[in-house]
Amino acid sequence: MIVLLAVFAACSTPKNIQLKEVAEDDEKDSVSYELIVLDPGFESWFITYSRPSWYHSQSYYENWNQQYVNAWNYHSIWRRNSQLLEGQINYEPRIDYGLEINHKLFYYFQYVERVLKIPIIENGPRAI
Repeated sequence: MIVLLAVFAACSTPKNIQLKEVAEDDEKDSVSYELIVLDPGFESWFITYSRPSWYHSQSYYENWNQQYVNAWNYHSIWRRNSQLLEGQINYEPRIDYGLEINHKLFYYFQYVERVLKIPIIENGPRAI
C-alpha cells in the first residue's frame, strides 16, 4: 500500500507545501491517498463552509484542482507571492485521488483565496 501525504504547512499563510510518498508493506496491491492540511484555521473553516463532496462531480474538482495547481506552481516560482505560495504541488491529472481528496484540495484553494486573501486564479469558482 502506498500512502501519499500532501502536507500543507502554515500558520497564517500557506508555506512549505510538500508531497510525501510513504510505502508500507502490505499484502494488498492498492494505493490510497491522504491530504493533510496543517493550517490551524482550515479544518474548522472547511467543516463550516464546504458543501458536501457530492455537490459537484469528481471531474469538476479535478479540472479546477489542475488549474489551481498550475497557477500555484507558476506563482510560487515567478510571482511576488512566491514567498507565500512556497513550494510546488505535485498533482498528477492521470492519478485518481478520489472524490474526497479532490474535494478537500479544492476547498483548500478556496480557503487560501477567500480567507487568506492570496489570489491564485482570476475569476475562479466561488464555492462559498
